[in-house]
Amino acid sequence: MRITFLGTGTSHGVPMINCDCEVCRSTNPKNKRLRCSVVVETAGQTILIDTTPDMRAQFLTWRFERIDAVLFTHAHADHIFGMDDLRRFNAIQKERIPVYGSEATLQRLRGIFDYAFAEGEVRKGIPNVRGMTVKDAFTVKGVHITPIQLLHGHMEVFGYRIGDFAYCTDVSEIPQSSYALLEGLDVLVLDALRERPHFTHFSLEQAMAEVEKIKPKRAYFTHMNHNIDYEIHSRLLKDNMQFAYDGLVLKINFPEDR
Repeated sequence: MRITFLGTGTSHGVPMINCDCEVCRSTNPKNKRLRCSVVVETAGQTILIDTTPDMRAQFLTWRFERIDAVLFTHAHADHIFGMDDLRRFNAIQKERIPVYGSEATLQRLRGIFDYAFAEGEVRKGIPNVRGMTVKDAFTVKGVHITPIQLLHGHMEVFGYRIGDFAYCTDVSEIPQSSYALLEGLDVLVLDALRERPHFTHFSLEQAMAEVEKIKPKRAYFTHMNHNIDYEIHSRLLKDNMQFAYDGLVLKINFPEDR
């Protein structure tokens, strides 16, 4: 399994518009963060998690020949507003792309991108998708995927587990029932917004405590704002923890029997 981080920033991205803080002015490429998204390649499938407003720039920087499915964590603007760019892959693949998410997420997507969900033949010039409501574990062409219920403030959102990899962004609380789905991980990706507490996101301290509780082999933090400096704050992390950065590629074994 190959995981590529397309973006590791918040809804503002880093640098933020008209901000002169040290992180926003930093020349370290690991402090440049597009909006949050990853691509998972496994078992011959290319699966995108979230379509950010930066999707076009992300796919021009990191090339992928196709998108077999999109998993949506939730329907906030920084996670969905790039969906129009799926139309290029429709043109290449000549097929509708299945998009997976909760009923609430798909309802919001249909409200914004109603033209993308039309039935019939693939139409030129627009995204062509097929909505797939997620409630329980499902498969994408043989790849087993488990949704993980999380809380983003008061909002219910999804993380996703594929093999021994789990992606949990935009989370402020993990319900007790979801911890069992996070056991035995090789890699956990977890929200770590900033040092100070926040109502809808884990702070760095909270994220580190969750890693200690879940005990993955490795943990990578994502969805960092401009209060996180890659070099400075990396000194606070334990050996099995690291800040993700745009363009980071991870390779892990994929258990075929899952």
